[in-house]
Amino acid sequence: MNKLTKVGCSALCGSLAAISSANAGDMTVTGGADLTWMSTENITTGNPIGMGSNLTFKGSGELDNGWTFDLTVANANANAFSAAKVDIGMGGLGNFMVNQGDGNGLGAYDDKMPTAWEESWGNGLNPGVKLVGGVGSSMNIQYTSPTVFGSKFVLAYAPEYGASDTADKGTAVASNELKSGYDAVFHVNPSLGTEILSGLNIYIGGSFIEKTVNSGTYNQDLGEATAQVVYDIGPISLGYGISGFATGYEAHATNPGYYKNHMYGVSFNVNDDLSLSYSYYDTRKEDLSNNPGSKHEEQERYVEVQSVQAAYTMGGASFRVARTEADNSGFSQATSADREATVISMGLAF
Repeated sequence: MNKLTKVGCSALCGSLAAISSANAGDMTVTGGADLTWMSTENITTGNPIGMGSNLTFKGSGELDNGWTFDLTVANANANAFSAAKVDIGMGGLGNFMVNQGDGNGLGAYDDKMPTAWEESWGNGLNPGVKLVGGVGSSMNIQYTSPTVFGSKFVLAYAPEYGASDTADKGTAVASNELKSGYDAVFHVNPSLGTEILSGLNIYIGGSFIEKTVNSGTYNQDLGEATAQVVYDIGPISLGYGISGFATGYEAHATNPGYYKNHMYGVSFNVNDDLSLSYSYYDTRKEDLSNNPGSKHEEQERYVEVQSVQAAYTMGGASFRVARTEADNSGFSQATSADREATVISMGLAF
């Protein structure tokens, strides 16, 4: 009887040790606060004072074979859940990630233009430009290859396009007429061992989203693509890119068959603390049934936005200012659709 007691106790201790080892890891919390003052023209506004608070919880650990794993949970304003992802680093085999709609795949490459602070369209005017996103807003899995000769590729897959934040042991349906989505992005830094090309980065990517066989809304599958180049030379960064996507509509009265975007930007690091930039982005519609002339003649309906920005960093604090102008916001020809805004921001990181 005593022997049995000792055996059971020994087995229990061994199990507890295994559980303790499996749970070994680190958990950290980082965050920040953004305080803004926004002055607008041609827009009815109220209180110009704004505040954003963000928290990011990150847990990390390592397996016996040297692979690493990370859990990241992002909370936006008012401690509201934003997204979560699990990233497994497999050493020389690359990375594997499960993501709850946090801008994976093509969505991470919607606009790589250099800026001092935010993208040209991200400063409070909500101009309504169209961005490529692929499966980034859906619950998806992503594989990132190791970087070889300055190049890597990213593959992402969503079994149900549009469905996000699915809990464990659960499934989700997006309640639309779209099904699986596939993204592929190729990122190359063709330095060829030379210093002059070390700052050159090229991004080429595409996405394909399947519609249901008997879809009542979409006439065809959806497709997206982008090609962008960014060149850093000393304190100056230059960028240019194009993107576009087929909406799945064909000869539709109000929804275009295609959107075409082009973008460019330049930034200048005056010193380690001060940066200046100018950036531009436009979206143009194409292929509507009421299009005069040929079916694929480009419509003179567009959204255009440009922004001049400056950012200064002082320890854990950042001070930013952006002057942004948008024409034809929401693809409207009304005079009120031409808008301007100045945003002054202070960011605190901890």
